[in-house]
Amino acid sequence: MSLLKRIEQGQTATPQAEDLSPSRLTELRARPTAAAPASGREGRDSYFDLKTRVQNKLLSQLDPSMDVSQTAEVRQTIEELFESILVEENTVLSRAEKRRLFEAIVAEILGFGPLEPLLADDTITEIMVNGCKNVYVERKGKIERTGMTFESDDHVLRIMDRIVSPLGRRIDESSPYVDARLPDGSRVNAVIPPISLVGPVLTVRKFARIPITIEDLLRFGTLTAEAVEFLRACVVSRLNMVISGGTGSGKTTLLNILSQFIPSVERIITIENAAELQLRQDHVISLESRPPNIEGRGEVTIRDLVVNSLRMRPDRIIVGEVRDDAALDMLQAMNTGHDGSMTTLHSNSPRDSLSRLETMVLMAGMDLPSRAIREQISSAINLIVHQERLQDGTRRVVNISEIHGMEGEVITMTDLFVFEQTGIEDGRIIGRLRPSGLRPKFMDRIEAANIRLPASVFGIGDRPRY
Repeated sequence: MSLLKRIEQGQTATPQAEDLSPSRLTELRARPTAAAPASGREGRDSYFDLKTRVQNKLLSQLDPSMDVSQTAEVRQTIEELFESILVEENTVLSRAEKRRLFEAIVAEILGFGPLEPLLADDTITEIMVNGCKNVYVERKGKIERTGMTFESDDHVLRIMDRIVSPLGRRIDESSPYVDARLPDGSRVNAVIPPISLVGPVLTVRKFARIPITIEDLLRFGTLTAEAVEFLRACVVSRLNMVISGGTGSGKTTLLNILSQFIPSVERIITIENAAELQLRQDHVISLESRPPNIEGRGEVTIRDLVVNSLRMRPDRIIVGEVRDDAALDMLQAMNTGHDGSMTTLHSNSPRDSLSRLETMVLMAGMDLPSRAIREQISSAINLIVHQERLQDGTRRVVNISEIHGMEGEVITMTDLFVFEQTGIEDGRIIGRLRPSGLRPKFMDRIEAANIRLPASVFGIGDRPRY
């Protein structure tokens, strides 16, 4: 970049060898320079104006009956029209500028506009749009602001509508927030004014383009080989499991991975608000809840789907997340022959998970005594796997706890694996999920499934060398 250009853009960090005296600055400003694209607000406005003109002409010339699912053919047609429109506009752009403008317009017509480059970036795990001018992303567990913006709040609303409309959902003043998903399964939440005071807010929890595997979790340090061996045995032997943790701790990812251990001969029914689980077995039925229509009718809740799934001859029921009175029906399903069922819930610890389950059962309005609810929980759930996002942004399983039963009014539980932090190095937390040295009381069910786990998995006898 030339010295004059840096000065005009307000950049003060310059090499000491360059002469910045007033006479030198006057000489540089007087020197004729090649025409360059406008910078700052004026440049952005002229770019958006050109983009809008070309885009509107393209849309007017495209055949409305064109099958947009044939992306390659549509893209070629758009490119041909794009080139002819630039000639008509008598617009001269460099090859890089032309490519940038073309990709932006294609993203508007075929994709999700400015979100497209962020969705294509595999290092980004979450996208947060806070109004049209503030876009943040999460990389490696840390949030950072991007330089990307939308043209206006209406632009954000158009992208929102493009996401939710194919799912039969809507977002408007009568329904100002909605849960949805992208075609690749990424989770989407959208909120608009008057609920949001900063303009339309869009949050996208991205799913990895290449599905995360158990080997990836071992490499990330989320789990250890001993814990994986133990959890695999628990899934195969049909133990009921709850995966708990805070927002963004990786619960759904872990549920996806553990579900891979379910034998392919079993019939699995998944129930979610927005379908995002990606089970690889052949015999999987995915059910998705539905919000009420504009007349306030037609709502299908998670609880409705759990009740209906019991009539569908499931071997296992997997609820993507239990967050309300559906907890009662989920516990009933686990207690009535649907062993090996799994779900996730938000909580701060394994013990807190039990309290949250009890509270959610009370939301069903059945006026059940606390002891009866706790007995249902203790008999239905065998294992709680608790995951956290640590201060350094890493996601780790920090507890694997067995539920024993009741002692008086209290549900008893034992930690089988606990994360042990040993230090901090270069801002990264150092530690490992270690066995507590206790064998679970449900070992007989694991052995009945013809699975023999070595004592070293539980830290009994000679510990493996790490």
